[in-house]
Amino acid sequence: MTAHIVAMGGGGFSMSPMGAPTNLDRYLVELTGKASPLVCFAPTASADDPQYINRFLLAYGTLGVRTMILTLWEGGSAGSVARIANADLVLVGGGHTVNLLALWQAHGVDRAIKARYEAGDVVLAGVSAGGSCWYEGCITDSFGDFRPWRGGLGLVPGSFCPHFDGEAERAPTYTDAIATGGLPGGYGADDGAGIHYVDGKPTHFISEARGKRVYRVMPSDLPTASGVLVEPQQMTIL
Repeated sequence: MTAHIVAMGGGGFSMSPMGAPTNLDRYLVELTGKASPLVCFAPTASADDPQYINRFLLAYGTLGVRTMILTLWEGGSAGSVARIANADLVLVGGGHTVNLLALWQAHGVDRAIKARYEAGDVVLAGVSAGGSCWYEGCITDSFGDFRPWRGGLGLVPGSFCPHFDGEAERAPTYTDAIATGGLPGGYGADDGAGIHYVDGKPTHFISEARGKRVYRVMPSDLPTASGVLVEPQQMTIL
């Protein structure tokens, strides 16, 4: 079996005009290899925001899929968590990464998702906080300011910085964290760009628009202004 993880810096239906699905969303659905996959949307990081849920349902309702919502904020979570075992695609929305993972741990979502990943029969994907959660650490604004945080699921190695081109202070905070050892090396992804991992290894760097990129960010012993090497990756435009 093959386990897929797609970490997106931003984009997809979450950021598209009128909430329409984009080629990133279609890419995720196609990865399942099924005609009518069951897509589980996890809006935990946004406190199960009803408007966000409706945007998902409207967008993915046009893609010929079956849908379910992982709900944790209003009680009755046990049945919702149990249904993760049936999902073909788990799509994690944006919001606050720290809150997301704290609730997942409390409700056993982290264990349910890790079991599916280890079985190798699911596509795991996410945008912003939902992209960050798969790594060992990330840059988050869950505490108010931008800061490094090590507390991810660690399904893929290293760290992640979403919105690499979208928020002025986020990318410099990320490169400084790597240069000083606050985070391990990893990837920064622009809004509209993502990284596709197969069995834990990055195989494709994807974008829904030209000019949107993924960058490999690693500590450097060479004399650089930031103390890191920032290398743009070869992108596939969807």
